[in-house]
Amino acid sequence: MSNGKELAKIYEPGAVEGRWSARWLEKRLFTADPASSKEPFTMVIPPPNITGTLHLGHALNNTLQDIMARYKRMRGFNVLWVPGIDHAGIATQNVVEKKLHEEGSDRHKLGRDEFIERVWQWKEESGGAIINQLKRLGSSCDWTRQRFTMDEGLSRSVREVFISLYKEGLIYRGDYIINWCPRCHTALSDLEVEAEETDGSLWHLVYPAKDGKGSITVATTRPETMLGDVAVAVNPEDKRYKKLIGKTLLLPLIGREIPVITDPSVDMEFGTGAVKITPAHDFNDFEMASRHDLPSISIMDMDARMNEAAGSYKGLTRYEAREKVVKDLTALGLLKKTEKYAVRLGSCYRCGTVVEPTLSKQWFVKVKPLAEPAIKAVQDGETVFVPKSWEKTYFEWMRNIRDWCISRQIWWGHRIPAWHCKDCEHITVSTSDPAACEKCGGKKIEQDPDVLDTWFSSALWPFSTLGWPEKTPELKTFYPTSALFTSFDIIFFWVARMMMMGLKFRGEVPFKEVYIHALIRDAEGKKMSKSKGNVIDPLVMMDKYGTDALRFSLAAFAAQGRDIKLAEDRIEGYRNFSNKLWNLARFTLMSVDKDATGGFDIAVDKYTTADKWIITKLDECYNTVGRSIDRYQFDAAARALYSFIWHELCDWYVELVKPDLRGEGGGENGEDRKRIASSVLLSVLEDTMKLLHPFMPFITEEIYSYLPGGKRKKEQCLMEELLPSERDVYPEEAREMESLMEVIKAIRNIRTEMNVPPGTPLDCVCLPADEAGRRTLTRGEGYIKSLARVEGFTIGGEKPEQAAFSIADGVEVYVPLKGLIDVDSETKRLGKELEKLLKDFSSVEKKLSNEEFLGKAPKEIIEKQKVRLEGLREKRSKVEAGLERLKSLGE
Repeated sequence: MSNGKELAKIYEPGAVEGRWSARWLEKRLFTADPASSKEPFTMVIPPPNITGTLHLGHALNNTLQDIMARYKRMRGFNVLWVPGIDHAGIATQNVVEKKLHEEGSDRHKLGRDEFIERVWQWKEESGGAIINQLKRLGSSCDWTRQRFTMDEGLSRSVREVFISLYKEGLIYRGDYIINWCPRCHTALSDLEVEAEETDGSLWHLVYPAKDGKGSITVATTRPETMLGDVAVAVNPEDKRYKKLIGKTLLLPLIGREIPVITDPSVDMEFGTGAVKITPAHDFNDFEMASRHDLPSISIMDMDARMNEAAGSYKGLTRYEAREKVVKDLTALGLLKKTEKYAVRLGSCYRCGTVVEPTLSKQWFVKVKPLAEPAIKAVQDGETVFVPKSWEKTYFEWMRNIRDWCISRQIWWGHRIPAWHCKDCEHITVSTSDPAACEKCGGKKIEQDPDVLDTWFSSALWPFSTLGWPEKTPELKTFYPTSALFTSFDIIFFWVARMMMMGLKFRGEVPFKEVYIHALIRDAEGKKMSKSKGNVIDPLVMMDKYGTDALRFSLAAFAAQGRDIKLAEDRIEGYRNFSNKLWNLARFTLMSVDKDATGGFDIAVDKYTTADKWIITKLDECYNTVGRSIDRYQFDAAARALYSFIWHELCDWYVELVKPDLRGEGGGENGEDRKRIASSVLLSVLEDTMKLLHPFMPFITEEIYSYLPGGKRKKEQCLMEELLPSERDVYPEEAREMESLMEVIKAIRNIRTEMNVPPGTPLDCVCLPADEAGRRTLTRGEGYIKSLARVEGFTIGGEKPEQAAFSIADGVEVYVPLKGLIDVDSETKRLGKELEKLLKDFSSVEKKLSNEEFLGKAPKEIIEKQKVRLEGLREKRSKVEAGLERLKSLGE
């Protein structure tokens, strides 16, 4: 063997994985070369948050990316997979603020500069732990090009983009209604708000007319906001309110005079058909107030407590104010009724606090001019979504896009490069820090205190990480990137924004394909959460079952368009696959001829039917795997590999060549058989390791390092090899072998169904349909005798008496059983088994036809019963076939 040692008896992932990770990095095998003449293939990692640790979503996303990266390298591409982490503004600031709180301090006591220093210190000491976890997963990123969304190069990119958009009028500052988190004290984009339906109430409030003649009743889910009302609106088509349009109402509790206006956007079916207008605390009201030139009155401060504009309610929280407003209106007889109502509440995606729509001065990107080219690029096929159905989601959001609020009221992040002049109020925007106002020359200037939304820097990721705005070799070679792997929940946050920015600043789409992978749920299809106790920790799974087992599990279940249902026992199952692979390698290395080196360069006439079959099946596997990965069908590729290795290579070919490897002279080529069988088995194992490597990199590298050197370069890693090239295949011989395998399976099934002990030799009579079938059986007699434990084998002749019968690929297969079994007792045994099966089958079938059960039972329980029914149906068919055979024996 290559290192003079034998493979250990048991595969120990922990002893292997770290060694190979270090070896790959030491040899810089992940490092891309911008000067290479090879065709480039580029991906950028969705940068995980600096505060994060590896969860199953990360593990899935990065496993699939790594499969693609390793596969493309072994296909001869110049692969660049750019790694990096995101500074995660709100999340990181929260982490450091908690640490300061534990020390009895806070950011305000430290001041901005010292606080930022503390964040950088935390970043160096504790941040980015996920990078090492990604390396442990086997992620073959070019770690020499690791980026951070706040490193020097990306900071420059951010400023260049901000200033360019500002000068074009695509970035502006203005009063606007935004989502405000009273806990994090920052604005949130619509996408950072998580909406959830909850039980609420609809209060019907009476607003009297100023002239004392009549009133209007409005329905609201937030009665406390009435303190900021500036109008009541009705639909112009609503006949109920024709006489009240244009009248003046007196706002209860406050006494403010407000008009009754009309607007076609008012839903006549909601509540009373009349709605209160609170522009400073509701998005729809803000838009309506803008159309009607109404004022905005903010009644809350940044902590969501009532301010001076709320009158006597000043100082109360919004919920305390709600309670008091309802109480006071009731006392005045102005609360007509209260009814239960389902309310969609928006919460901060970071801390869970209910957000407050708030009027605030913020920075915005005018996105419609940027969105139009990004829509067209997908329509024209410049960027393709996989699965294609996600294009609809992309289009829906892009066509209804609102201006993007990019300012955040925190300290950690890219500070907005704008300086406010206290003398003339002009705003100076500059790539470098100015010393004076560009308009009046005044020295009293201060930088805007806000920072940019984290997603602003992430939107530049595909080109900023390659060195833009410099004209770098990396940018020339590797942009646009080839593929983006991500989940559907950040199509809006990230994918769409990268599309807009890439087209705007590079004139090309940032990626040619976007693969949207599924979400991982538990085995019952439920969302994983710590509170439910159904979370699977990938780090624990790697410790317990090995990284390769986890990776292969994730790939095997990654079907397009379907959520992944994952349970620990499935990962354990692929640990068993690792062991199967290891045992295959051990058997091969212990059994092959000592001088064997592998290679498919043996004269064709020296190959047996079994050799030609396995070579053909290997080629089929290669084609299926390649085609599937190219189409992002990772589950299909994994299935093809699993089936080939476990069933065709281990279960069949190894068994077929065991006599040859033992030197027993079986087969068709006499004394050469051990040498030839050794060469074929080694060659198939070597090529199999290459095909499997992208999915299971650690165990394949370890096995490969023990294979005889042959033509391989000394000390070359498996991941440096190219995938197998096209080779001669033998479809006719493969078909012949599969016909023989059907006969062998038929004999084995008869043995099992008739309860004949495995070690008992059988006789067999085969009646082929034609002369070609006879020749196939004649050539394959040795295989049939060996694998089916057949002693007497006859081709043609009479049908034997008292024989079990089956048909295999047109061949009548008879196995005489006289003297081998007791027909009567075996009939009784199978009869009892069938009786139980029929009872169980009837019970499950009845349950699945019960409408009450189908209406009330959880979906996963119903699915389990359906699976059980199919299993019972299959068992019943086998037992009934056995009884039929016994019946024929007794006749």
